[in-house]
Amino acid sequence: MNRRKPCSCFRKLLSLNVLPAQEITMTSNIVKNWFANDFSKLAPELQALHQYGGKLVGKVDVVLGTGIAGILGKRLQAKLNLPPVGTNDLCVTISHSDVGLHWDRKFNNTTEMKSTFEPIKTIKDGYWIEKTGPLQMKLTVDIKDHGWYWRCLSFSLFGVLLPVWMFPKSKAYKYIEEGGYKFYVGFEAPVIGLLLSYSGTLQKQ
Repeated sequence: MNRRKPCSCFRKLLSLNVLPAQEITMTSNIVKNWFANDFSKLAPELQALHQYGGKLVGKVDVVLGTGIAGILGKRLQAKLNLPPVGTNDLCVTISHSDVGLHWDRKFNNTTEMKSTFEPIKTIKDGYWIEKTGPLQMKLTVDIKDHGWYWRCLSFSLFGVLLPVWMFPKSKAYKYIEEGGYKFYVGFEAPVIGLLLSYSGTLQKQ
């Protein structure tokens, strides 16, 4: 097998697939158990959503960067199966399985994007593993003003630990505002800035 060319961390990121959900159930304490006593610091609506599952609906705004950042963002957009730039319909189903927490998104009632998060230990000494093909991201959560803010701890590719600087910086959070579920997910690269983001406000159905 030929050795990988040393340049393109973006190419490796964009070639990955999202794992499907398995043996889905709605109610579970896996999120509550991971947060332990800190679970009560989350907004009540976030607590209920992550313990009992449910469905969120609303609009999502997809934004691309400019120049080279926009070209890379467009490739990432395609690989993540995100809808076109602009405002789109979004339905998210939150559920659980023996694998972990599942977020299954459907855009414009056609395009799907699925994510699976596996909890390890608790918030004090553990993390979440988001698996995307051969890529694994180790994540923890910061609670700010009752909101949920993801923070990346490390990446591994084909089981090999890689430094965070080799991949685009991600920012992701969710919180409750006036009864609505507000979220943001964005990817940035050094120097060139924003590659891609998607964000919006959803309502529980």
